[in-house]
Amino acid sequence: MRIGVVTFPGSLDDGDARRAVRIAGGEPVALWHGDADLHSVDAVILPGGFSYGDYLRCGAIARFAPVMSEVVRAAGSGLPVLGICNGFQILCEAHLLPGALIRNDVRRFVCRDQKLRIESSSTTWTADYQAGQEIVVPLKNGEGGFVASESVLDELEGDGRVVARYLEGNPNGSYRDIAGIASADGRVVGLMPHPEHAVESLTGPTTDGLGFFTSVLKSLVNA
Repeated sequence: MRIGVVTFPGSLDDGDARRAVRIAGGEPVALWHGDADLHSVDAVILPGGFSYGDYLRCGAIARFAPVMSEVVRAAGSGLPVLGICNGFQILCEAHLLPGALIRNDVRRFVCRDQKLRIESSSTTWTADYQAGQEIVVPLKNGEGGFVASESVLDELEGDGRVVARYLEGNPNGSYRDIAGIASADGRVVGLMPHPEHAVESLTGPTTDGLGFFTSVLKSLVNA
């Protein structure tokens, strides 16, 4: 399965995401922000970093990149999309996911190994986990606080669209300790922590992040 990873000006985790796809058994495909072509990939990852220098607002400029027009269109037709950190911000700016990510309530950049609880195993990107499973993956963000109206939060909770939740301390003030959410069909997922940095024991604190990448591959095979 071919998994596209978009590179924007300022992306810094695109190489890590491609490597994670390869370790999981997929074929990583580099996608360029300026090309309105997804090259027939089976899924897309929007990686972490500081797209367009985070000018104006995190993800706000990247949302208008030519490649994003195709991502939005394809997501509407069921293409799986994972947004990690800055990618999560881009998904919210593109209205593929609700809510927004704002400056951390601690008013500083946070970088640490973060414990999470997987709340939903029914998405395309979390099927290899068990609901309630606890994992540890790196977190690194300055504007990672997820916010939304109470009605949107209640809808996300009620529909089982909260994908992951922070444990042992909320690092950025995200409402209801939310670390990741999914679209209504479970194919589009935004996650603030970085699973691509926890895919092998040599370089990560754990291999707990690998499940996000094996999940989408298995979901595609079984589709």
